[in-house]
Amino acid sequence: MESVTFVVGTGRSGSTALSAILRAHPHVLSLNELFASLMSPERAFPAEPVTGEEFWRLLSRPNRTFDALVRSGVPMGEFLYPRRPGRYSADGTGIPLLCMMVLPHLTDDPDGLLDELGPRIVPWPRRPAAGHFAAFFRLLRDRFGRRAVVERSGYSLRWVPHLHRAFPRARFVHLHRNGPDCAVSMSRHIGYRKIMLVTEALGIAGVASSSQLTERHLAALPPRLAGLFADRFDPALVLDADLPLVRFATLWSQMIDEGVAALADIPADRRTSLSYERLLADPDRELARLAAFAGLDVPPGWPAAARGILDPARRDLAGRLTPRERAELDAACAPGARALALALASGNGAD
Repeated sequence: MESVTFVVGTGRSGSTALSAILRAHPHVLSLNELFASLMSPERAFPAEPVTGEEFWRLLSRPNRTFDALVRSGVPMGEFLYPRRPGRYSADGTGIPLLCMMVLPHLTDDPDGLLDELGPRIVPWPRRPAAGHFAAFFRLLRDRFGRRAVVERSGYSLRWVPHLHRAFPRARFVHLHRNGPDCAVSMSRHIGYRKIMLVTEALGIAGVASSSQLTERHLAALPPRLAGLFADRFDPALVLDADLPLVRFATLWSQMIDEGVAALADIPADRRTSLSYERLLADPDRELARLAAFAGLDVPPGWPAAARGILDPARRDLAGRLTPRERAELDAACAPGARALALALASGNGAD
């Protein structure tokens, strides 16, 4: 599909704001957190072709992890559906995957749009999942009268090889942010805090994913970790956990290092980068560059709308740390910062 662009990054780098900015562009279908909702590339792109009914089931079934956060009283700020709930609930049937973050970004009636999409998608023929996603993008693009599709998910650098394989002609924008600031933001975010704890639990259990955990694994975990996998958990397990900032800085470095390597495999004319700091400092210039890369114009009023969405107060979060904390954070971020600087210098995206 020629008209699709993926915005990828570590998350906590201004990507939610960028989705809102893209939604304000009259020619863009802004797909918000679609692949983040699917959780893993293996789930989104199964090895064997799937029917339309199977693809629809993938998109419409509840995300158990997200529902557990809602039930536990700690929904992520990115969850749009619980703010104006419809006929689904985390306590009842579960909230359909598309309804949590994707459809409410497009319409004030996500339930109605979900009802509209199902009968259109279920009859689709058996084919690889990539073909279904391309058709899904076209369906929504035409439904909303847009020209181009931009999908943006947080925590998405790990998806780059899979998305490039599924959409070899797609464009990629690497949205990045200063590492220490990004690490501080991650440390305050319920989703990234839980990622840290779940990763620790999987390491203890010796399995690769939560789906592989058995009752025996859970019984062997310390209570502060085992409790996270309940359908409803004590929020204090996440909110009050002792998680040093350097762990988030290390996560940022690892994601950047692996992500820029994956982006380097994409043809140079199909990738670029966007600095969050530069976007805050000069939104008109950076959005014009982004629009040109995605094959779009800059309509009147769009840059002004963007300036109303961006929050300059989010600059220099790490500047509020003590000198010792900042030094530790800088050291942990250094490998990722070097990889990013090298990639930009060598032409892995314009910056």
